[in-house]
Amino acid sequence: MTESVILSMQGMEISFPGVKALDRVDFTLRSGEVHALLGENGAGKSTLIKCLTGVHRMDAGRIMFDGSEISPSSPQEAMKMGISTVYQEINLCPNLTVAENIFIGRQPMKRSQIDWKEMNRRASELMERFNIHIDVTRPLDIFSTAVQQIVSIARAVDIQAKVLILDEPTSSLDENEVDRLFRVMEGLKKEGLGIIFITHFLDQVFRIADRITVLRNGQLVGTFEAGGITKLDLVTRMIGKDMDAIYNLKRPDVAKDAGKMLEADRIGITGGTVGDISLHVKEGELLGFAGLLGSGRTETAQMLFGVTRAGKGSIRKQGKTIRVRHPIDAIGQKIAFCPEDRKRDGIIGDLSVRENIMLVTQGRRGLFRPMSRQEQVQLAEKYVKLLGIMTPDIEKKVGELSGGNQQKVILARWMATDPDVLILDEPTRGIDVGAKAEIQRLMIELCGKGVSVLFISSELDEIIRCANRILIMRDGEKAAEVPGGSTTQHEILSIIAGEGVQGGVA
Repeated sequence: MTESVILSMQGMEISFPGVKALDRVDFTLRSGEVHALLGENGAGKSTLIKCLTGVHRMDAGRIMFDGSEISPSSPQEAMKMGISTVYQEINLCPNLTVAENIFIGRQPMKRSQIDWKEMNRRASELMERFNIHIDVTRPLDIFSTAVQQIVSIARAVDIQAKVLILDEPTSSLDENEVDRLFRVMEGLKKEGLGIIFITHFLDQVFRIADRITVLRNGQLVGTFEAGGITKLDLVTRMIGKDMDAIYNLKRPDVAKDAGKMLEADRIGITGGTVGDISLHVKEGELLGFAGLLGSGRTETAQMLFGVTRAGKGSIRKQGKTIRVRHPIDAIGQKIAFCPEDRKRDGIIGDLSVRENIMLVTQGRRGLFRPMSRQEQVQLAEKYVKLLGIMTPDIEKKVGELSGGNQQKVILARWMATDPDVLILDEPTRGIDVGAKAEIQRLMIELCGKGVSVLFISSELDEIIRCANRILIMRDGEKAAEVPGGSTTQHEILSIIAGEGVQGGVA
């Protein structure tokens, strides 16, 4: 790694109504380094990047890039300067080909027409550079999320980027895909590119980052060499609290005589990849789902909620067979579901916190029994206070909140329905350590009130810490069921790999 500074942000300040988003923050990036930018949701990471890329105009401070002071007025202008961003939500056109996505807006021309042969050739060479061997004339959406991420990076690099910002690039990737992305990042480092890496996965930070900058409440906590700080110290600096205080959690106590709240008997998707899934969750129990992406975890949850209709098998609630053909059927049975993709399937970004929280409650009442404004306000204020949702007021657009607070709004929406069963699909993905602990604590508190929680997570330590039992999925089937707490990550990984106990309870 060279010692030349390619980017320097000095004394960055910006305020929004009611909040100082950045308060005299400094940040430097060297050529040929991966610099992790960490902090809780709302710490100022996104705001700092938006100042750098021209989305926000800073109130004070200066940005030096490649030896000159800059003040980009838009992301497009920043990109032309050599500063490119790859976002968590892939910002490409899935219906276009890989080559078209890479060169959109700057296609090679020949006699006033697009030179398709040249464009496809250059796109193939670019993907080969990243060791990705694919047909670039195929639509982007047939490829995995990891390949799509690398296409985004390829586009950024091909427009002569000197600084690459990766905003939560691994949040939807499995371990093999993360390894592939990291190999690409290592290659770009060797070419002298400066990479800003925003993530909530601390293990990945220590694998790939050279330096780490921590923000908290809009202020700079410090910049550290990755090899000179422990994970415990890093988390303590991010949160401002001791790690033990954050994760002082006790999994739910399930009564010995607790009945089965929800049961599924050999349910499956006709002609699909998931079949013969049998499970149960007791009253007040937290059942964890583990497995790789694509193992059938989400598909099983969607069958229980009616997003996908189970073509076979049966579902029972408190011993009585129920029909769950659509989500409205599940809602009528007091079953709630928080989806994996909160931006696509959860929040409505342009509606307020109040409007998002009252949606399902109003839906249950029907078109001809509208909630009064006072009822909506009382409901929203109750759950904003209960869940500690950080918002200036309940009329704030939910899309403008941090990821962790958006997740809490979705939880509030379903908690307002007083559910018997709460299904959570990756509820802590892409949110900070403190918000994760709050949501984990909330799940356990709900179990203490008799709610049965089904919890899907890709983070095995999280499932082991919280779940009473863990159901392990592999290749669309139930591979095993193991107790929480006493099971190790190694044991779960062995079962996922097909080396451990098969079916039943370990």
